Amino acid sequence: MLRRLSGGLRGLHWPHTLRARLTAGLVVLLAVSCAAVGVAAVIELDGFLTGRLDQQLTEVGTQFPASLEHKGQTSTDHDADDRERGDTRRQAPGTFGARLLNGTVTNAAVVPADKDDATTDLKVTLTARDRRKLAAVPADGRARTLHLSSLDRYRVLAAEGRDGDVLITGLPLESVEATVHRLEAVEAIVFGAALLIAGFAGALWVRWSLRPLSRVAATATRVSELPLASGEVTLPPRAPESDPRSEVGKVAGAFNRMLGHVEDALTHRHASEERLRSFAADASHELRTPVASIRGHAELALLHPDPVPPKVTRALERITAESARMGVMVDEMLLLARLDAGRPLERRPVDLTHLVLDAVADARAAGPDHRWALQLPEEPVTVTGDAHRLQQVLANLLANARLHTPVGTKVTVTVEAESDGGATRLVVHDDGPGVPTEIQPGVFERFTRADRRRTDSGGGGAGLGLSIVAAVTEAHGGSVSLASSPGSTTFTVKLPSGEPT
Repeated sequence: MLRRLSGGLRGLHWPHTLRARLTAGLVVLLAVSCAAVGVAAVIELDGFLTGRLDQQLTEVGTQFPASLEHKGQTSTDHDADDRERGDTRRQAPGTFGARLLNGTVTNAAVVPADKDDATTDLKVTLTARDRRKLAAVPADGRARTLHLSSLDRYRVLAAEGRDGDVLITGLPLESVEATVHRLEAVEAIVFGAALLIAGFAGALWVRWSLRPLSRVAATATRVSELPLASGEVTLPPRAPESDPRSEVGKVAGAFNRMLGHVEDALTHRHASEERLRSFAADASHELRTPVASIRGHAELALLHPDPVPPKVTRALERITAESARMGVMVDEMLLLARLDAGRPLERRPVDLTHLVLDAVADARAAGPDHRWALQLPEEPVTVTGDAHRLQQVLANLLANARLHTPVGTKVTVTVEAESDGGATRLVVHDDGPGVPTEIQPGVFERFTRADRRRTDSGGGGAGLGLSIVAAVTEAHGGSVSLASSPGSTTFTVKLPSGEPT
């Protein structure tokens, strides 16, 4: 029984919200209290009425069952009739009487409702089972409950007769059971109505009590929908605080203080980002002139007609190469700083197919030992954006494939427009060794470089190429993703076909 009950409780679907749980708990507690009161009242009433019936049974005694066999000394015809039918005087309708001799029922009768009618037969037919039950009743003068199939439930009392027989008197429990059932029905109606009213009122009360908590949840939801990763963030108004002595008031106060700390931290972070962005832009801008000057002087020195020692020539060549590399790095940092600052890009129709053809041709010239392939649609694909920056995206992706894959690697560039016309996909795929798993999550972050398993053959870069790809793509309202495993690396750039937002 307990196992089935616990299994049933586990199968219940409890409500998820705090308001519903509190309301359900209130109703459950009230239902348990009502059930306890109802059960106690029913048990008490049943015991009280049964005790009254036992008292009445004791007062009646064995007069009726004794009259079924022992005839008194009377001289009237009426008394003679009573001796034949049993003495029903002062007997309530439904009174049962039986006489047993040597454990066998010799006579049994019930007082009818019309007991004054001399023609009414008092005898009752008992089944064998009823007779066995009557024979098992001890003659100790104590009342017991007995269920007779022909008479329903009775409260019976057995006592010894004058000539060794056993006399049993019984009164029906029908009136007791009817009263108890009526009480049960009244309790069910009253308690059911009380539960409904209490549930409705409790739900309103719990809802009213938890209104401050709902406001806190609404404020937290609005905060969770804000873009907190970067940029200046303005948090929504604070949650209204209620009584600080209550639990809900304490939660609201703590939440508002937390929002204040978060807002201060975001403000400081934004200020730091602005300072860093300004520094990067200013430093990149200021470095362009001295780097160009160093490169120019080195190239001028190489053009000097007088003999120059080979070591000096080599040093000047390295200065020229490194200054050129540093100039590219400065330009890339300046571009990222401008993109971070939200500088607007050009918004013009760009023939993406033409850009891909030119970029692959340049890559083929720079990496003749790689195998280059194109998969282009029959019709030209046009997007809206900055042609120069999109060309830089293509160049960086192809340079990445060329520099970080061995000779003989096949690089395939695919351009395809989605069927719904909402976006255009640019895919660069190579069958090289793949990007190491540990750096894939941060491959589009700045200054991220592959480890020795993807060695370069051209001196490598500063790790800004893919970050420029991501920044330019996002500035166009698109996205870029990487899928890489040994033998397959795919960069997918998704650009909106219409005007970027």
